[in-house]
Amino acid sequence: MKTACRFGVVLGLAVLILGARVTVAQEAVETFRQSCISCHTIGGGRLVGPDLKNVEERQDREWLASFILDPLGVINSGDPYAVKLREEAGGALMTTIPGMSRSQAEALLDLIAAESLLETSEFAGLDLGDEPFTALDIERGEEIFMGRRKLANGGPACLSCHTVGGLPELSGGTLGPDLSRVFERLQGRKNLASWLLAPATETMRPVFAGRAMTQDEIVPLVAFFEDAAQQRSEDGGTSRLLFLLLGLGGAAFGFLLADGIWRGRFRGVRQELVGNRR
Repeated sequence: MKTACRFGVVLGLAVLILGARVTVAQEAVETFRQSCISCHTIGGGRLVGPDLKNVEERQDREWLASFILDPLGVINSGDPYAVKLREEAGGALMTTIPGMSRSQAEALLDLIAAESLLETSEFAGLDLGDEPFTALDIERGEEIFMGRRKLANGGPACLSCHTVGGLPELSGGTLGPDLSRVFERLQGRKNLASWLLAPATETMRPVFAGRAMTQDEIVPLVAFFEDAAQQRSEDGGTSRLLFLLLGLGGAAFGFLLADGIWRGRFRGVRQELVGNRR
């Protein structure tokens, strides 16, 4: 009886430990998807940051875990390899992943090591090739940008925060930057596609967490932004100026209207007082 109880306790502990490891591994997958894939691939080549396939052959695990936890701190320490990584990224700085702990960093490194052993990792990134996009691709991309074609996973339309040159005046939001030249800023199709797959800014990360765009949505958006870079110019300043002028015009009209109403009331009261005195 005692042996059976001991066996049950050991089995229960084993199940708990295995379940905890599975949970940590799943969290590592989600963390990589949400916070890493916009700048890194595993076996798909360099993006803004280096390809992470077999990264532990380039640096030891202790260094890598420390860099994941505090990249700016390692760079500011003067570490030559960290400084070199920043220079290769054109000065771009890897940001600290919110809530990252030592155990989570270790789990990320375990994930990268496991994916590095595969012939093709699920994190190899999107390869859109060099073939010219069709007019239909660009049209669909504009529909997605404008919100006329809804995103499959429920994400918001780009237009709610961004604009591009060539749209009707006052079209687009100003919370995010003008995207007329985003294709050039991110240096081409692959970088842009990876960014759209998991936007990593503090504003966009929570918005698209769990609502990632699909490849069928990313491809036409890349086509639209590539066309925007070739055909359009950044004219967000013109839209903002027009908005300012319309606002000033509306305010002036409001003041004139209020003045006219007030003067009418004043004259009416004065006429009544003068009439009573007679």
